[in-house]
Amino acid sequence: MGEYARCAAIASAVIEKWPGAAIHFVLSRAAPYAARVPFPATLLPSSATFHSAAVIELMQSWRPQVVLFDNAGRGAQLSAARRLGARIIYISARRRQRRKAFRMRWMRLIDEHWIAYPKFIAGELTFLERLKLKLLRRPVVRYLDVILARAPALNAAAILSRSNCDAGNYVLVIPGGGTGHPGASAAVGEFLAAARTLAARGAVTVFVGPADLAAADTSLPANLRAVGALPQAELGLLMRGARLIVANGGSTLLQAIACGAACVAVPIARDQAERVRRCVDRGVAVACPLEAARMAKTAAALWDDEPARAALAQRAAGLALADGIGVAVAALGDLIEPKPLGN
Repeated sequence: MGEYARCAAIASAVIEKWPGAAIHFVLSRAAPYAARVPFPATLLPSSATFHSAAVIELMQSWRPQVVLFDNAGRGAQLSAARRLGARIIYISARRRQRRKAFRMRWMRLIDEHWIAYPKFIAGELTFLERLKLKLLRRPVVRYLDVILARAPALNAAAILSRSNCDAGNYVLVIPGGGTGHPGASAAVGEFLAAARTLAARGAVTVFVGPADLAAADTSLPANLRAVGALPQAELGLLMRGARLIVANGGSTLLQAIACGAACVAVPIARDQAERVRRCVDRGVAVACPLEAARMAKTAAALWDDEPARAALAQRAAGLALADGIGVAVAALGDLIEPKPLGN
């Protein structure tokens, strides 16, 4: 889900910058978001990583200027894109994918390597990475920091009114993700149970998650607002208005921190635990295990401790994380826009 959400936000910004741009997604038809992609898409039986022939056939017929591989892809796919004259962007969001992108063979294929998280999460470039970049003089490496879709035309008051809550006076609970993670298949249920407890305790609580799960619970407390999945721009507005956010340890956590929110971070996948630890070390989040009772207790304690909550929010805002969408669009412009003569 994180990869798709990131690419969808970048694609929307591309259309805003270049209204005539043609965009095409290649996705697994099993993904829960596949049916609502707002762009033309080719749907495959599973991840595009496992269907090189179909991906290459699409590129041959479509002839894209740029191909963006987000945390996935095969060497054969990258090589085919290069043979067709496309510029190649690779986004790494995990250590394994970063190591793949820094293999010499892949570095010769990739034009831009975007690291999905800020340096304090993903780590500075290592000595070996810097040495390889010096030897090959490619690709360009950029940190995206955080991707948070923006929609200035949206009315924040209208979004809050629709959710029946007031700015600065609600807990936002976001399990995130579109699929279960190994060992955390019940994550969404734990988040909903924590939201129920917080709401029953008296805090207005907004749960952003699968609508069918919330709808199946006919005994939701009066203070609980279950709003279902939201477009990223609307979710961003809710993040900016929240007094406290309980979020998974993936991209959602970084988005909440970028909004200057006090956060309770709950890792729901193996790679999220280290990310949460680094946020805790920077004093911008409080960690909690994936257990509904402990999540509710930790959030309630922070809700009641205004100095601690305010300090978290202040440190989060102080990180001044970069707008990854701006970074991405500027880089794409360098790749596709003709350069003036003499440059």
